[in-house]
Amino acid sequence: MSPHTTSSPQLLDVPSSDRTHWLELPAHRSSVSVARRSMSARLTTWRLPGEVCADAVLLVSELVTNAVRHTLSARVLCGIGLVTEGYLRLEVHDHGRPGRGLPRREPCLDDEGGRGLLLVEGLADAWGVDRSRLTGGNAVWANLTV
Repeated sequence: MSPHTTSSPQLLDVPSSDRTHWLELPAHRSSVSVARRSMSARLTTWRLPGEVCADAVLLVSELVTNAVRHTLSARVLCGIGLVTEGYLRLEVHDHGRPGRGLPRREPCLDDEGGRGLLLVEGLADAWGVDRSRLTGGNAVWANLTV
């Protein structure tokens, strides 16, 4: 499996393509670790604080996991962009049915899953779901202060 990377600022409103990183992956569980490694490497080259990098990688991991597990997508598109010196944007686009919304779960203490969006909500300054102009599915995004 080889990911496809590109530096397209089409979705992230970033003035410079060297401040964005895009990765297209098959919608397989193994793609989550590929996304984490790729995004971590890019964030490191941008010399962002370690805590911001760790939070961003965790957010990408959760968003890609949701796209892989909860949509019928064949591929997912992940993007990160350093919008300004103080603002990082993460996006994961899938081919799922738009408009379904994300189900709210209240996991029990012994549940192994169901906490992904709770993590996203807790770590991100803002997050949401829009219709993807690229895939026609969902674009789940999160913003972090650098």
